[in-house]
Amino acid sequence: MDLLTPHHDGSPLYVSAQHPRPGQTVQVRVRVPHAAGVSAVHVRVVPDGEQEFVAAREVARDEREAWWQAEVRCHNPVTGYRFLLSGDEQAGAPAYRWLNGTGVHPRDVPDAADFRIVTFPAPPAWAPGSVVYQVFPDRFARHPEVEPVGDPGGPRTDLPGWAVPAAWDDPVDIHRDTGPRQVFGGTLEGIREHLDHLVDLGATVLYLTPFFPARSNHRYDASTFDEVDPVLGDAAALVRLQEEAHQRGLRVMGDVTTNHTGDSHEWFRAAVADLEGEHAGWYVRDPEQEADDGWVSWLGVGSLPKLDYTNPAVGAAVYGTPQSVIRRWLGPGKGLDAWRVDVANMTGRFKDVDVAHDVARGVRRAVDEVAAATGEEHLLIAEHTHDHSSDALGDGWHGVMNYSGFTRPAWTWLRHAGFSPKFLGSPLRVPRADARLVAETMREFAAIVPWRTVAHSLTLLGSHDTSRVRTLVGDDPVQGEVAAALLLTMPGIPMVTYGDEVGMPGDFGEAGRRPMPWSARDTDPSRWDEATYAAYRALVGVRREHPALHSGGMRWAHAEGDCMVFLREAEGETALVHLARQAHEPVRLPLSSLPGLASGSAVIGPEPLVAGDAVVLDASRPLVRVWLWQPPVPEWAT
Repeated sequence: MDLLTPHHDGSPLYVSAQHPRPGQTVQVRVRVPHAAGVSAVHVRVVPDGEQEFVAAREVARDEREAWWQAEVRCHNPVTGYRFLLSGDEQAGAPAYRWLNGTGVHPRDVPDAADFRIVTFPAPPAWAPGSVVYQVFPDRFARHPEVEPVGDPGGPRTDLPGWAVPAAWDDPVDIHRDTGPRQVFGGTLEGIREHLDHLVDLGATVLYLTPFFPARSNHRYDASTFDEVDPVLGDAAALVRLQEEAHQRGLRVMGDVTTNHTGDSHEWFRAAVADLEGEHAGWYVRDPEQEADDGWVSWLGVGSLPKLDYTNPAVGAAVYGTPQSVIRRWLGPGKGLDAWRVDVANMTGRFKDVDVAHDVARGVRRAVDEVAAATGEEHLLIAEHTHDHSSDALGDGWHGVMNYSGFTRPAWTWLRHAGFSPKFLGSPLRVPRADARLVAETMREFAAIVPWRTVAHSLTLLGSHDTSRVRTLVGDDPVQGEVAAALLLTMPGIPMVTYGDEVGMPGDFGEAGRRPMPWSARDTDPSRWDEATYAAYRALVGVRREHPALHSGGMRWAHAEGDCMVFLREAEGETALVHLARQAHEPVRLPLSSLPGLASGSAVIGPEPLVAGDAVVLDASRPLVRVWLWQPPVPEWAT
């Protein structure tokens, strides 16, 4: 994990076509420092399941490194490949090495971490440059029409019977039974009235957790997919929100549960009412399960019965027809421009039944067909909390919420020594890890899917389901800036959860779903941290402005202890990112491996020190440094 080892990733600098057609020939390149002692390069591919070797040729060389290139034909929808590097043993170089997504290996390796090129239809062109802002509608903002007369901010008086009304500044109920029923009364109109906050922050996508009618504040237990919850507004309010978002350069992402509905859903009520009727076959029943009449539910939560996709009628209702859930809300004037799919990893799976990929492809087909009809491009993101290698090749979901490859390892490096959270159902607390372990974890998870999936997955430090960033890292705003910098300089589509940008605290689950403290902006720095907001705003701006940060590749330069250094590389621009979670000894990088660095400039933090033949990166405290420059352009051989 240094700058003197051969490197390849799937970014445009290394792969000539990001969205090739079936059968198209693609150029793949590998960067080989002379210090690696490589004298020949071959590319191993496996068309139709049988390995084949393609000779690479040297296409550029200077005093530091050589670039090798091979032509690879995309014969199958997924083309896996890795590089075979050979050197002169008599000169002391290894004769046999493989380069795959996890690095260089002096031994044979399985195909699991091979690089991959896919020929599935391309994701939206707007997605890589996006910054997503997640809103929990009940907790973001009200609008004046729902405020109690004479008691602004007080408990709403127009809520359904299941709800426990709360004033906007009330503490959050963290009890498992009553917490989901506590309603603060945010609305779609309230969100619309605060869109300028998203624009000022630099966000480009508003992500709404579910807006369907339900019997909880989180609304993942929908009672219908045909309406907007009246507590939030109506379908017209959703369209107004979308229209004004578009006027401000924002898109809107919705959230849907393909795995289950609520037990008050019209489909499930019909199923229970007539066990021989049409809808009875829409839900999974287990004859071995005695409880709840055999109805299977999400993780045993009886209020969330599981849909049965072996019944074609379910697929038709969810994504297959013009009025299906996925299609009816998607497109201009419909309300949404993208979907995030809840519990995608469980959808269509139970015991010996696994139609998850069929469902994913069906949803993707619906999204693509809507896009073809509207002329707009729509993004499709799946919730997935662990290894997503078999579910995210690109024929279904464009990407995932990258909890496994980003959030979890980031937590192990960022978490405050005095706070050890649990992570999404884990029985153990999150450990505090060395930067090398974190980098290895991130690299390994990035290697299990195509680069295109990495680039179109949501990176996140937290969500409405997790601890807040401020609680994770502690009260030092600079630690929060380090966390934000990691989020906003890594590959993927960064997602900020409402309130994180102002230092909102909160532990797991309900404790993190506090109302947005709008009234505290100018009155209470303990609830609205302007320094943290300024850091997020600056980092978002830098990311959006520089192609290296939003679309470049990823090359680790150093990862030890309290220090991370990596490069984001695009054609014509390189960014060096140096993050320190606390003071560390100076790190020296060879200047010869960073051509052009001295001509760059610091966009965040101090400039690095150039001392002789080295770049010296030091930190006497937590620190963020982002340095950008234009590297020399290789003279490619024809």
